[in-house]
Amino acid sequence: MLHVPPPIPEACAVAFPGDDAVRSVAMAWQDSLLRERRMAANTVEAYARDLRQFLCHLQSRTGAVRIAGLVALKPRDIRGFMAARRAEGVSGRSLMRALAGLRSFARHLEREGHGSVSALGAIRSPKVERRLPRPIPIVAARALTDIDIRAGETREPWVLARDAAVLALLYGSGLRISEALGLTRRDAPVPGVDSVTVMGKGGKERMVPILPVVAEAVAAYLAACPHALDPEGPLFVGVKGGKLSPRIIQYAVASLRGALGLPDSATPHALRHSFATHLLARQGELRAIQELLGHASLSTTQLYTKVDAARLMDAFDQAHPRAGTRATDRVLDSAGRSPAR
Repeated sequence: MLHVPPPIPEACAVAFPGDDAVRSVAMAWQDSLLRERRMAANTVEAYARDLRQFLCHLQSRTGAVRIAGLVALKPRDIRGFMAARRAEGVSGRSLMRALAGLRSFARHLEREGHGSVSALGAIRSPKVERRLPRPIPIVAARALTDIDIRAGETREPWVLARDAAVLALLYGSGLRISEALGLTRRDAPVPGVDSVTVMGKGGKERMVPILPVVAEAVAAYLAACPHALDPEGPLFVGVKGGKLSPRIIQYAVASLRGALGLPDSATPHALRHSFATHLLARQGELRAIQELLGHASLSTTQLYTKVDAARLMDAFDQAHPRAGTRATDRVLDSAGRSPAR
């Protein structure tokens, strides 16, 4: 009979298990990720949650967790934790992140002079197939950013203008929703402003271009907004004047999926994917797209090349100096003759 381990206790979602020394070094590690490594807050919280779950797993099997016990861990101890999480239905992607977090914590232990957790070196990361981005077709992406598509709704006109402006930024400039909602009133991309600086992941700033149609959408929202916006406060606000929640924009897109015949994968973030895919399909330069998206690694941007490989080959045929030769080869092949080598 298959043994299914008990789930990780809810108490582990609150504090780091272990003795005072373990808790102290764990808190210092978490703080260093935020302040020194400048990781995104969501990433740091995910790493910390994974570490809490790992320490709780150890505590349930060996008692109080101490630093000496962490340094003396065996590969089977870590594999046991990974197996327990897998049995709870945790995905391979989440397990890979958990292992990355544990390795980060182990490096911190070693830097602080506590010793090396050599067992982690014997653990292979789970193989995870990278999911391809799922862009929205051009016509549908344009419709999502058009205020008229929601003309029949009972929402106030300024709310509809606000949502249209946010979505226009996601599709027109390739912003993450957190980046769009992080803009201040002072930095509003209105007509006459051709670029804006946004704060991306890990506190990294980048400059993105603003299309005239996007600037006009933002200006229309500002003209209709009933709230007096603080120059240093958020550009996009909720109905009560507070900072707009990403959930509101997610709900807005979800309400339009049915009308436009779009799948559940059509989300606000899918507009960012659409921005990159549609640029690439029109022969946009990969390095430039990487800069626009704020990707640290070109390999992340290269995923978009797999989305529309057929169009990339067409672009190659049209642009490469030997494209005529390739076309001739295909003609000769179809006639049953071997092309010259």
